[in-house]
Amino acid sequence: MSARVDSWIWSVRLTKTRSVASDACRGGHVRVNGVRVKPAHAVRVGDEIRLRHDGRERVVVVSRIITKRVGAAVAAECYVDKSPPPPPREEVVTVAVRARGAGRPTKRERRSLDRLFGRPGGEGRGHRE
Repeated sequence: MSARVDSWIWSVRLTKTRSVASDACRGGHVRVNGVRVKPAHAVRVGDEIRLRHDGRERVVVVSRIITKRVGAAVAAECYVDKSPPPPPREEVVTVAVRARGAGRPTKRERRSLDRLFGRPGGEGRGHRE
């Protein structure tokens, strides 16, 4: 038994929609057994699928063929995940918060924000610290 690669990727919840899976195939982000494939490529049990999506690479081995989207628990049984661990999340970046309706920052406020974030250009002509 076999299924289309874009349909299978969507069915096991590796992508949110089938069109996203098809676009990934067309863009060369899906490989089956090391070969770039089109969306209609047939997937069989034992095939290794590599998918680059959302800034990370997923490597899965097909253990069961399905064509209908199923729940997450059932979908996880349809493949063996051999993906590398996701990269660590960066610390939360501090964001300057302004009161709603306060308008644009003044030149003085902008320069202090530039110094806070370490951006260049905090010094203009005639500006003294």
